[in-house]
Amino acid sequence: MLDLNRLKALHAVHVYGSVGAAADALMVTPSAVSQQIAKLERETGATLMERNGRGVRLTDAAGLLAEHAERILALVETAEADFEALRGEVVGRLNAAAFPTASRGLMPGALAALRKRHPELWVQLHEREPERVVRDVARGELDLGVIQDWLNRPMAIPEGLSRATLLDDIADVAIPADHPLAGSRELELADLRGERWISGSPGTVCHDWLVFTLRSASVEPVIACMAEEYPTQLALVAAGLGCAIVPRLGRDCVPDGVRLVPLRPRQSRRIYAIWRADAARRPAIKAMVDALAEASRTQENAWAVS
Repeated sequence: MLDLNRLKALHAVHVYGSVGAAADALMVTPSAVSQQIAKLERETGATLMERNGRGVRLTDAAGLLAEHAERILALVETAEADFEALRGEVVGRLNAAAFPTASRGLMPGALAALRKRHPELWVQLHEREPERVVRDVARGELDLGVIQDWLNRPMAIPEGLSRATLLDDIADVAIPADHPLAGSRELELADLRGERWISGSPGTVCHDWLVFTLRSASVEPVIACMAEEYPTQLALVAAGLGCAIVPRLGRDCVPDGVRLVPLRPRQSRRIYAIWRADAARRPAIKAMVDALAEASRTQENAWAVS
């Protein structure tokens, strides 16, 4: 009988393209993946991996078996979801991931509530960029993810995934307190033509969105500093090194020397929870989504009184 863990290892190599990448996805060592596939070779009596330069490649037999493994693993997941739904108990394990500001702004409250209400549910949290979260949820490496996209640049969600909107996160422009426009009640992006900007690194959602949005307003972005975390961006604004567009969930404590000015038209990003549709019957998924929705309402209420 074929071992499920060995099939999972083979499927991961097939999906991710290398033993190392598969090991990262499965959170094991490359040696462990290689050992699982070696045992699978002995089980099947077929060669599944061959040397290819400095690396390895899967054989045609491995490709065929990996396709069957995908269907088998999907059936196992469906069976587990049906069984959990039948029991109606929030138990077991969830692998979840969120982008950095959601990990800091939403996940602590949601996970604390889950632990209190459902002590037999164990959630492992990872911090990943939204594109990777979508990919890993779709591939089955994660059970649930929290992602974001900007309303003027929505992200495509693959078929087979379900989602729930958690909150709309409004963004303002952060400018140095001694800037000539610091006293404005609101600003248009065109008012900031010629300014230097602080953003995340190229290729991240927020950097690419900032460049897209500024150019849509006929403002050519001049990126002076790059920092991934919004508190770091705000510190750079306070030092007079440029402007930044910062959503509320990413602000934490705004340092002295920074003025936050609303933008016209309003800029905001939408934050979602996503999961595979065939796992939607799991009580643990519903419990996690409910906890995230509650944490989101708590955050929105805090913004309303601040």
